Amino acid sequence: MNRTVVLNVVGLTRSLIGEEMPAIRKLIERGSCHSVKPSFPAVTCTAQSTYLTGQKPEVHGIVGNGWYDRESAEIKFWKQSNQIVQAPKLWDELKAMDPDFTCAQLFWWYNMYASVDYSITPRPMYPADGRKVFDIYTGPLSLREAIKADLGEFPFASFWGPRADIASSQWIAESAKWIEERYSPTLNLVYLPHLDYNLQRYGVSDPRIKKDLVEIDKVVGELTNFFDQRGVAIVVLSEYGIEDVNTPIHLNRIFRKKGWLSIKDELGLEQLDCGASQAFAVADHQVAHVYINDPSIKCAMRETLEQCAGVDQVLDRAQQQAWGLDHQRSGDYVVIAKSGAWFTYYYWEDDALAPDFARCIDIHRKPGYDPCELFMDPTIQFPLLKVAKFLIKKKIGLRGLLDVIPLDAELVGGSHGRIPDDKADWPVLILPNKMEGQTGSLDSSQVYSTLINCMTQH
Repeated sequence: MNRTVVLNVVGLTRSLIGEEMPAIRKLIERGSCHSVKPSFPAVTCTAQSTYLTGQKPEVHGIVGNGWYDRESAEIKFWKQSNQIVQAPKLWDELKAMDPDFTCAQLFWWYNMYASVDYSITPRPMYPADGRKVFDIYTGPLSLREAIKADLGEFPFASFWGPRADIASSQWIAESAKWIEERYSPTLNLVYLPHLDYNLQRYGVSDPRIKKDLVEIDKVVGELTNFFDQRGVAIVVLSEYGIEDVNTPIHLNRIFRKKGWLSIKDELGLEQLDCGASQAFAVADHQVAHVYINDPSIKCAMRETLEQCAGVDQVLDRAQQQAWGLDHQRSGDYVVIAKSGAWFTYYYWEDDALAPDFARCIDIHRKPGYDPCELFMDPTIQFPLLKVAKFLIKKKIGLRGLLDVIPLDAELVGGSHGRIPDDKADWPVLILPNKMEGQTGSLDSSQVYSTLINCMTQH
């Protein structure tokens, strides 16, 4: 079996691969580059689960980065247990083919308790005093202290939030080298998220993106040199393409005006009460799952959604089958935004009543995805001083909120989730050989078998 490293360069598309990316262009020249029709929704958790199972969401169950659990009446975002993915994984099949096969999974999602040999994933600690202590989780557990002793602490602030930058991808790249030098896995899955940040902050058309292209290409180039020297085949993969957006859509505010939301007062701030609401939306970039607790409003809901400015398509259960999305976790309606639009989770009408987590980086508590977490609130006069005061409080054991995230959705410049019309904006799969043809394209569910062929053919 051919030892292989898969570099997941998030957000990479043919339209972005230019003179700023000589290392990636070199990989294309010596191998082959293929456009991949994105999974639907074209978001992180769905894309990765489709690649690693060869199945669509109707089978593996990952209908987005989050969904509403009807049984617990809770919205669940960014969960980490691999058992949530309801289909056998790539490494399971490869292990059955070769008992000596080993796999490392570095920062791909649903990484905890996966049946891989080595895994590393971001996982803060949450002590009972309310603190959030940044850390990683590893399998086996002994890797955690060993890798931190050699590489230092994972730069969590660079992985997500207003300070997200190249440092997190650089650390992950070093962890890939570290794993290779010690364990030489047959398959090494490596997540490099850097392009995701400014493509969402500023959009694809912003000239500041060129710097990000140069930075991630340098990381890929260094990894290429390292793995080439060790005889490891290199595959580059991406999950989706990001497009420019300028139209946020606040579905839950529309539903609130209809009287369909239940809003609970908690300490003077507003909380969405999903279980008591007639209906609500779980927003996830350019796709939203709409869950209906009161069947009597179903027809009115469809009419409302179809009349909503910025909405492109409304998929009922029957229509979701054609998209491979008909799973019990899916909404009663799945709504797709038009090009240039995206969905917020916002449900309050007065920012003074927004829940306390709205102005914080809080990916698990928010009932939807929030790209505004990539920004520092521009209305704060001295933001660094505010952060410093919070850190001092934290250090001496006092509780506090790092409430520096803006509530202005107009700041967001890029989004993803819908299937782009132009294949140049689809994700790519760069293989180390010519077996598929230089201009070939494939469905996201075919990446699974393509990787197996890449590793087993001689």
